[in-house]
Amino acid sequence: MRMSLRLACLMAFAAVSAGAQRPELSGEWVRVDSTPGRSVAAAGDAAFRRGDMGSGWSATVGIAQRADSLIIEYDFFSSYDLQPRVRLAYALNGAESRNGVMLGHSEYAQRARLAWQDNVLVITTIHSAPKGAEPVEVRQALSLDASGALVVDVTRGANTVRTTYRRK
Repeated sequence: MRMSLRLACLMAFAAVSAGAQRPELSGEWVRVDSTPGRSVAAAGDAAFRRGDMGSGWSATVGIAQRADSLIIEYDFFSSYDLQPRVRLAYALNGAESRNGVMLGHSEYAQRARLAWQDNVLVITTIHSAPKGAEPVEVRQALSLDASGALVVDVTRGANTVRTTYRRK
């Protein structure tokens, strides 16, 4: 009886400790995926109509993880567009976060919620759609692998794509 009580207490302590040791995601990250890009000239336009958007972010991503929020910044436009980095701010308490991204002449709205699943931070975003179309749900699961690389698993519908980043 005492042994099983001790074991239960030890397991409860381990579960609380594991939940408390969430990864620190802050930093400037650079994509390291080794998949070379193909050119339209070599592959033809039709080959690019299907595929994935990777993480949905650019090759460099800035993440600021605070006690109450997560802020993600990345370049969406080219430097010649004279536009600032896209900045997405999320509440870490699970409350809905709304972000607007200016694309063209109008703002593109997103609603998202964050949740920790063990040591994985999951961002579930509902992307608005044109009138008559269904909104799209995108799930980004952020974790650190054994080497400290940021792994972003993105699920859109039935398709999941993995993108890996290293700290600068």
